[in-house]
Amino acid sequence: MPTDDLADFVRRLPKAELHLHIEGTLEPELMFALARRNGVTIPFASVEAVRAAYDFSRLQDFLDIYYAGAAVLLTRADFHDLALAYFRRLAADGGVHAEIFFDPQTHTHRGVPMAEVMEGLLSAMDAAQAELGVTSRLILCFLRHLDEADAFATLEAARPWLSRLTGVGLDSSELGHPPAKFARVLAAARDLGLKVMVHAGEEGPPAYVWEAVDLIGVDRIDHGNRALEDPALVQRLVADGTTLTVCPLSNLKLCVVPDLASHPLKRMLALGLAATVNSDDPAYFGGYLLENYVRTAEALGLTRGELVQLARNSFAGSFLPEDEKARWLKKVEAVG
Repeated sequence: MPTDDLADFVRRLPKAELHLHIEGTLEPELMFALARRNGVTIPFASVEAVRAAYDFSRLQDFLDIYYAGAAVLLTRADFHDLALAYFRRLAADGGVHAEIFFDPQTHTHRGVPMAEVMEGLLSAMDAAQAELGVTSRLILCFLRHLDEADAFATLEAARPWLSRLTGVGLDSSELGHPPAKFARVLAAARDLGLKVMVHAGEEGPPAYVWEAVDLIGVDRIDHGNRALEDPALVQRLVADGTTLTVCPLSNLKLCVVPDLASHPLKRMLALGLAATVNSDDPAYFGGYLLENYVRTAEALGLTRGELVQLARNSFAGSFLPEDEKARWLKKVEAVG
């Protein structure tokens, strides 16, 4: 299929995005605008210098610049503008629903009150639904390089907004920080009625995915690539119908795969895994949702049927109410 036809088809296909870090949508232009607005000095002389700094090859290098860029986010207006800019890009890509991650510890450790973060994101979510028809859910992530006590304190600080949170996740540096490190706080979040997700099997081994499934009892696995190294684990994920929120361009940028033609997404579908396509931190990884679909489809030779299955999986794996899932699945079939 020619690229233009492929992009048009994917854009018309209703899609949900299930793995998106809102701080990872901070484009260099907005970084500079917020730095000026807030009087923040950043270690870059120009937009071009920021883009040059995005030439990293491993997760920790990315995280270093990610946290440096977040320094410009100080007020609820900043978080509102950041999130609404993302929702507009999602709508332009044919996305209709997003379940976005945010990292409160990145901000509260800098002295930014939790209320500034929460109210800014929530106001953008409300605006996106009113202006764009894009629905969303909010997922609070714990930074796994910090300790369990810090995660418990963060969960407690978020209690006033519990009714607006859908779930909790576990992100940041994976190696050396297995899911078991946060088993108690994730269990406490589940007791509060929240869904639970864990980043696992990106850099970490299949054992981390097993922990997420058996010890944590996750509702979704974020990434999950390395699960394919363990056939028994694949069988378990298929049997459980566990959704994997896969991020192809992120995997390419962080050298999880050497090139998109080597990406395991097509194999995941063939094995019966409930894989989805997502953009992760698109400002840093070079592509939002549509580009992740199109470039991966071209590299792997994905068929229309496989693209439809990916869109179908994105709604089936979402935390939307069942009637809304059914409505969107019907619309997916109408396009496919």
